[in-house]
Amino acid sequence: MDLARTDIYLDGRWVPGSSGQTLEVQNPTTEAVLATVPAGSADDVDRAVAAARAAFTGWADTPPADRAAALDRLHAALTTRADEIARTVALELGTPLKVATRVQAGLPLTVLRSYVDLAAHPPAPERVGNSLVVREPVGVVGAITPWNYPLHQVMAKLAPALAAGCPVVLKPSELTPLTAYLLFDAVDEAGFPPGVVNLVPGTGPVVGEALAAHPDVDLVSFTGSTATGRRISHLAADRIARVALELGGKSANVILDDADLATAVKVGVGNAFLNSGQTCTAWTRMLVHRSRYDEAVTLVAKAADGYRPGDPFDPATRLGPLVSAAQRDRVREHVTRALADGGRLVAGGPDAPLPDRGFFVAPTVIADVDPDSALAQEEVFGPVLAVIPVDDDEHAVTVANNSRYGLAGAVWSGDEERALRVARRMRTGAVDVNGAPFNPLAPFGGYKQSGLGRELGRYGLEEFLQTKAIQR
Repeated sequence: MDLARTDIYLDGRWVPGSSGQTLEVQNPTTEAVLATVPAGSADDVDRAVAAARAAFTGWADTPPADRAAALDRLHAALTTRADEIARTVALELGTPLKVATRVQAGLPLTVLRSYVDLAAHPPAPERVGNSLVVREPVGVVGAITPWNYPLHQVMAKLAPALAAGCPVVLKPSELTPLTAYLLFDAVDEAGFPPGVVNLVPGTGPVVGEALAAHPDVDLVSFTGSTATGRRISHLAADRIARVALELGGKSANVILDDADLATAVKVGVGNAFLNSGQTCTAWTRMLVHRSRYDEAVTLVAKAADGYRPGDPFDPATRLGPLVSAAQRDRVREHVTRALADGGRLVAGGPDAPLPDRGFFVAPTVIADVDPDSALAQEEVFGPVLAVIPVDDDEHAVTVANNSRYGLAGAVWSGDEERALRVARRMRTGAVDVNGAPFNPLAPFGGYKQSGLGRELGRYGLEEFLQTKAIQR
């Protein structure tokens, strides 16, 4: 199928970009060029923001029930495209089709459905003494999203912003823009008012910087690396604009001595290798009580061997490629450095067999990792798991918190109250106890350098609202 796109989406219609240039989208499995899309310009950002600004008052004044109805139409339009979305993610990102269907296409629909309901029932005004406290949309939103979950990360921003009454200008990742185009086909079908939703693909240095620095963007919502989040914060600070940042992670999976070890290891390895490890919440540090450490390492190595790298369209594949050659090379450098730092290779590694083509890294497990080493401190963003022994609960908490990040984590114990005590002491935005399922209505976001603000559910909606006090 022809995946090439020639236009950007501004003011409710498809129009040519102003630069006349294009970006190539590469298939990470075959290394072939998959398609081209327009390379947006700063002028395109100006036009998109102007359209959003013109649409703001009308969309903010639209009754909540009508905004909910528009989101419901978008949900219906995306649902009919779910299979195409999953196939496109498998092509441009390399996620195995089974996972792409369930997570990459399925989860955003769940998130969108939650905001259909939240849009219809916005926060009620509150009386505080002689004041009426009301919530109002923040204004024009610039959304800058990453490549690893190309629809979910967009939906976590787009749906609450629209539900709150804010128009949006979206810059998707230049590595995986094709999924965003499928979304905007659905946006066009859903019939939002002109200017409410706009798409400008392009690079970070051009489109991203223009959007983050634009004087008519009231809030910049960004998901990506901590380094880029820091840059966006500086650009927004120059004009005192709000930012919401979902950044990096180095999450700890704490396995206490009374845990169901086989389950904890199986689920932990699956979480670490999900999406080829290209997940900000991945449990990339497995902390195991020393009394069960050797047993755990054996189980981890066996579990890792079950992750067969290959073609994402092959049902036997459990591990796809990384998104690009540059990402593959960065991950391989992390592995080489970790082994030089004294880590013990127990699965995968630089010499493991891989497909002849594609940006693959073998599922790799390194044991005896120093908690202060680079592998335990830096976000690798690939299928690489560090295993670290801990002496007791206190030591586990200390090692888990020994990170500049704080996005997610896990605790396993046969005593749930014990697990909860450890979970409450972990300096991170979310903790799963004994493999509890992901909750798309719960607040999602990080402590420390993992970001600012929260996404999902009513907490995500609140990021796009201002608070006003009216005295009477």
